[in-house]
Amino acid sequence: MAQLAPSILSCDFSRLRDQLYAAERGGAHIIHIDVMDGHFVPNLTFGPLMVQTVREILPKALLDVHLMMDNPFSLIEHFSEAGADWITFHQEAVADFDLVVNTIRRSGSSPGIALCPGTPVHVLDGMLEKLDMVLLLTVNPGFGGQKFIHGMEKKIENLRDLIRCRGLSTLVEIDGGVNRHNIEYLASRGASVIVAGSFVFSDHERIEKTVRELTHLIDAY
Repeated sequence: MAQLAPSILSCDFSRLRDQLYAAERGGAHIIHIDVMDGHFVPNLTFGPLMVQTVREILPKALLDVHLMMDNPFSLIEHFSEAGADWITFHQEAVADFDLVVNTIRRSGSSPGIALCPGTPVHVLDGMLEKLDMVLLLTVNPGFGGQKFIHGMEKKIENLRDLIRCRGLSTLVEIDGGVNRHNIEYLASRGASVIVAGSFVFSDHERIEKTVRELTHLIDAY
C-alpha cells in the first residue's frame, strides 16, 4: 500500500509540535525530513537536532531523513542516533557507495539512495540489491513548493519495472510537486512512499484534513 510522508520543510516551525500532531491525527505514519547543506543544494536546513526534536514529538512515527549533502558519510551515525529510521543519500554526491550503505545499516537505519531529476535510473545497476529504498526527485532539489517536472512519470515506471524484474521489494519514493491532482496517479504508477510538503502544510488549519484526503486517495495502491 502506498503511504504519504508529509515533509516538514514546509512547516511553520513556530508551530511545529501542533502541526506534527495534526499530520499524525490525519493518518501520517511517516515524516520526511530534508537535510540540506548549502553546497550540494543552494539551501541550508536541518541537522540531527531537528530529527531528535521530531522523534520526541512523534515517538512512534517513522522518520525518513533525506540527506542532500556533499559528504553524508560524516553525519550518518549522528542522524541515526537522533532517531532516523530511513537515511537516504544522493548517488550524485557519493564516491564510495558501499561504505555509505554499510555505515547506514551498522548505525541501525535503513539505507536508501536518491536520484536528481536528470540522473537516469540505469546508474543503479549493481546497487539496487543493497538498498531498501530509491527516492526519485521530481523537482530540482533545494526548495519546496515547486511544480512536478513533466516526464518524471516514465522514470517512476522504469524504476518500478526494474525492481520487479529483479524480484526485489525495494520501495520507490517520490518527492516534489505532489498535490491532490497527481498523487493518485503517482501511486498507480508504482510509488510506495509519496512525499508532500507545501500542499500539506500551506494551510495551517487544514493539515489534518489534507493528510486524511491524500492518504485516502492512495490507500488502494
